[in-house]
Amino acid sequence: MSTITYPPFQVKVKGYQIIQPETTFTGARIEPLRRGLPKITQSLCPECVRVIEARIFEERGKVMMEKTCPQHGYFKDVYYGDVRLYLKMEKWNFGDNRGLSNPQIPNATRCPDQCGLCSMHTSHTSLANIDLTNRCNLTCPICFANANVTGYLYEPTLDQVRRMLQTLRNERPVAGRLIQFSGGEPTIYPHFFEVLEMARDMGFSHIQIATNGLAFTSFEFAQRAKEAGLHTLYLQFDGVTDDIYLRTRGRPLLEAKLQAIENVRKAGMKICLVPTIVRGLNDHQIGDIVKLALDNIDVVSAIAFQPVSFTGRISRRELEAKRFTMADVALAIHEQTGICDAVEDWFPLSCVAPFSRLASAIRGELTTTLTSHPHCSMGTYLFVDSKKRGTPVTRFVDIGGMLQEMDLLARKTTKQTVKLYTKIQAWNVLRKYFYEERAPEGLTFQKFLQTLQGLMDKRYGRGEAEKKGFSYKTLMVAGMHFMDLYNYDIERVRRCIIHYAAPNGMLYPFCTYNSGPCFREKIERKYSVPVSRPSGLIQIEA
Repeated sequence: MSTITYPPFQVKVKGYQIIQPETTFTGARIEPLRRGLPKITQSLCPECVRVIEARIFEERGKVMMEKTCPQHGYFKDVYYGDVRLYLKMEKWNFGDNRGLSNPQIPNATRCPDQCGLCSMHTSHTSLANIDLTNRCNLTCPICFANANVTGYLYEPTLDQVRRMLQTLRNERPVAGRLIQFSGGEPTIYPHFFEVLEMARDMGFSHIQIATNGLAFTSFEFAQRAKEAGLHTLYLQFDGVTDDIYLRTRGRPLLEAKLQAIENVRKAGMKICLVPTIVRGLNDHQIGDIVKLALDNIDVVSAIAFQPVSFTGRISRRELEAKRFTMADVALAIHEQTGICDAVEDWFPLSCVAPFSRLASAIRGELTTTLTSHPHCSMGTYLFVDSKKRGTPVTRFVDIGGMLQEMDLLARKTTKQTVKLYTKIQAWNVLRKYFYEERAPEGLTFQKFLQTLQGLMDKRYGRGEAEKKGFSYKTLMVAGMHFMDLYNYDIERVRRCIIHYAAPNGMLYPFCTYNSGPCFREKIERKYSVPVSRPSGLIQIEA
């Protein structure tokens, strides 16, 4: 069969200009995203964690960050592995959100140490994390949670978990609805199934867990979790051979991972593979992970690559040797599979904001909108045919033109607009930028629309609707590079959409909870018991 190569789409939407809000809902000024290079931002000293100025600039095709602490000297690190991708991600950012109308800290003046969420934060929660325990049945050398070595037990009671869930549901103007239980290993929490049922009954529309998968080697456990309300496993998956797991997790785990995949398949849930990538350790298996996901497309719906974040001190030589960025992930996938072009096929996660804004306009109420910083996350969607071949959505949809016109339509839609008319306009925009002759086998425009509906509304993307073939098989290939003290950018913190709920009633951005100010350690020490005492959470002095 001959292969037809199509030229890339040319984005030309007349009169298009990004609309940027000036303030958050509570009146804090929003500094617009600074685009282009070089630029100055605010960062942290890797030694004393004080806020210092940093310069971001291009050097030999990469994007670098350099900064100097008055006390601890000069630091330099790779911020982004490819300058072309760095600039493209900025191009497809559609402006900020306005944060919460009820932030926990209403009059904040400093970032990142006044967290809670605060009045300066521009994004509401997209995916929330609740740590159920810091215990684990593994001892992984690369675990940012530092489970098993802290000397204390952090394990919330059911009442405390309920209050954390309620904090998320109480967010305004957009209530939290996507929850991930994490740890430690959440499946060893003594009330694991009860918290799944609790989240389901409180109205969370998507429930997932970050897990090593060991518990799911039992089909009975997988089935019970499904019945309790679990939708997705965020499955730790660092490679396709056991020598990788021996180095990253301390023991051979591939057989257990594959058994877990099989049991999740039988139980009727979904899996997002989560590889932590370290240069020189497992980056050579990135393509193999993509191929394994395609081979298991009936159960694996996504891959979320996570380039490693470094905690503690690290030598400059070791940092240079091991640093891996999301741009490097995109380049590696192209080199190892030939499926995705690193520059043409990848977009920032925040590019989907126009869809959410249009949905909000049609419904007459705000809905979850992904307005993360464009350098936090990037990805692409593969549409997978019956022969398990993946075609990037960018090959048959003019993504750029479609997003810009959707954004324009969202702005024009008001409460007075006739909803049916708006829906017809949206249909026309999608039809205009969909090229069926380039689409994979069996993907008609109608099937494409149904697939988009399934991605946005899980009632149509899983369960009976999926079994009946309502949507086309898709694989999201994406990743998020969480910051460490060497590449910390406070501009990213204020736009974070991945938040932790804590027993003190606060919500923390991922990169202040696990790095930077590192609120995780402060929270866990305050709400913990010594390891020799029974589980059940009490408060002690920090």
